[in-house]
Amino acid sequence: MYGTRGAPSSARGRIFAVALGAALAIAGCSSGGGDDNEPDGGTSAAVTQQPEKTDPFWVNPDGNAAEQLTAYAKAGKKDEAEQIRKIAEQPTGEWIGPENPEQEARGFTEAADKAGRTALLVLYNIPHRDCGQYSQGGAADGNAYRAWIDGVAKGIGDRPATVILEPDAILHLVDGCTQDEFHEERYNLLEGAVGTLKALKNTKVYLDAGNAGWGHPDQVVEPLRSAGVDRADGFAVNVSNFYSTQDSLAYGKELSAKVGDKHFVIDTSRNGNGPYTGGDPNERWCNPPGRALGEPPTTKTADALVDAYLWVKRPGESDGECKGGPKAGQWWADYALKLARASD
Repeated sequence: MYGTRGAPSSARGRIFAVALGAALAIAGCSSGGGDDNEPDGGTSAAVTQQPEKTDPFWVNPDGNAAEQLTAYAKAGKKDEAEQIRKIAEQPTGEWIGPENPEQEARGFTEAADKAGRTALLVLYNIPHRDCGQYSQGGAADGNAYRAWIDGVAKGIGDRPATVILEPDAILHLVDGCTQDEFHEERYNLLEGAVGTLKALKNTKVYLDAGNAGWGHPDQVVEPLRSAGVDRADGFAVNVSNFYSTQDSLAYGKELSAKVGDKHFVIDTSRNGNGPYTGGDPNERWCNPPGRALGEPPTTKTADALVDAYLWVKRPGESDGECKGGPKAGQWWADYALKLARASD
C-alpha cells in the first residue's frame, strides 16, 4: 500500500502537551548556560530555536529528540548527544492526539507564540484512518471528527499556526484502500476542516497530496478540489516519505499547475538519501534502512511555489512494527542515530 506515514505523537507527548503553555513559557527560547545544561560529559543539553528569518517554526525544547539528547549528555555519550542534536534543534510537526485537541493545540501554539515562532501542527484523526494498517484508528465517526476539529481550532485561536491536514486521507480514497461507502463523508469532513481552520486569523492549511512515487498528479487533482484545496493555502508532498527534494519539487510543481498554481510544502525530514529500493515493495516506506536526514526546515526554498521545507514526520519516531521497529509514532533512538549519522 501507499501507507507512507509515521503516526501521531506518543501518549507521553500528548500528556506533556496539555501543560505546555505554562511549562514552556521560558524554555521555548532556551539556550546554553549554567551547570544544569552541561551534565557529566560537558555536552550542553540545551535546545535552541533556529534563526527566525530562515526558519520561523517552533523548536520544541522538550520533544523526544531533546529528551534523548539530555539522556545521552547525562550519560557522558558526547558523540551520540551531538548526533541527536541534529534532530532536537530542528522544528518538527506536533501530531495532535485524539483525546485533548483543544488543550494540545493551545499548549503548542502558546509555547510557540511566546518563543516568537509559529507552531507546526499535524492533524491525523480522520475516521477509518490508514485502512487498518500500522497507524489505524481515527475519530469514531463524522460528528466526532467535526468536534475534534472544532477543538483544535479553539485551541489555536488567533495564534500563528501552520497545519498539515490529514496525511494519507486523500490518497487512500484514490488508491482504493478506503471503502467506497466512506468517500463522500471524507470529502465533506476534509472540506469542512479546511473551512474551520481557515476561518482562524493566523492559520495556514496544507492538504496532504501524496508523494513523487505513489502515482501521477492527475489522479489527485479532482480529489484535492473536492477536499477544499481552493480554500486552503496549498498542499503538502512527501509527508513521512523519502523521495528526494528534487523529485518532490517536480511532482509538486506539476500538481500545482493543475490546481490553480497553489503553493505547497515538502517534508524533507528523512529524504537525504532518497527512497529505499530493497526488500518488500509494499513496505519500503516502513522504517527503511540506510536513510538520512534531509534539508533542514526553512522558508528559504528553491522555488517560489514552495512555501517551506518542513520536518512533518518527526525523525526517530517509528513508522510501525516492521524491520524491528516499535509501534507507529514511538521514539526509536537507534533509528534516530542512524538517520543523523547518515547525514554527515
